[in-house]
Amino acid sequence: MKNDRRLWLKALAALPVAVALPAVADGFETIRQRGRLRVAVYNDFAPYSMAGGKGIDADIARALAAKLGLTAEVAGYNADEDMNDDLRNMVWKGHYLGTPPSDVMMHVPVDEYLARANDKVRIFGAYHVETLALARNPERVPKPLAGSAAVALEIFTREKIGVETTSLADSFLLGVLNGRLRENVVHFKTVAEAAKGMAEGKVAAVLGARAELEAATKGQGNVVLDSPKFPELKVDSWPLGMAVKVEDQGLAEALGNALASLRNDGTIAGIFKRYGITHQAS
Repeated sequence: MKNDRRLWLKALAALPVAVALPAVADGFETIRQRGRLRVAVYNDFAPYSMAGGKGIDADIARALAAKLGLTAEVAGYNADEDMNDDLRNMVWKGHYLGTPPSDVMMHVPVDEYLARANDKVRIFGAYHVETLALARNPERVPKPLAGSAAVALEIFTREKIGVETTSLADSFLLGVLNGRLRENVVHFKTVAEAAKGMAEGKVAAVLGARAELEAATKGQGNVVLDSPKFPELKVDSWPLGMAVKVEDQGLAEALGNALASLRNDGTIAGIFKRYGITHQAS
């Protein structure tokens, strides 16, 4: 999900947030008047958002709101079928069960294709680049995976590998090598459950998002985390950012300026460090 972005954000990085606040008349003025920024995060999505308002995304949201002189109201939403549904539920329309949309949604892939497919939202402000990683039990998968899938993944014709259902890792492993690995791909509801399955010996390795694997395998002594590169996998990293309603240009600019300031002063990196997660700047 790589795209060409961030030039405007870099240009704004040197400007004081107070000076850069937009004069555009949109929802931002209403937000400033009420003094609260409603921020959407996913429910039960460690290490990004967890019960009790904890998590990387929740902490970044609070830091952004504070930069704008606002209080963050962190609202948890359940993930829907795909990102298009999530953007509708969390940002521009609200859920059909009555949950209202938020002012801004965290953890949105800053991706040109996704943006074109969702013209009711504005996607911007990458704060982290997520990558695909492999957690492995070195007793069962003794070497880092290297080379083409035919070579690197051959061990999983004998050993089982766990994935989160309907994830990038899931799609890749089911389709690669003409489906030869299908019988040994074990599906779990979340990356955390897959990591638990590895600890219990149900699988020899787990392929998934690095931050989720780092969080899920913390405390598991006999785990090695690698960053394999498969030529057959065209997308193995994706920037994470935010989304607001397309008409909320002023809010997007204000959040972009606040984010630039938080990146420059080390706040963003510090939040990731606090949760023991490797921050990869966008």
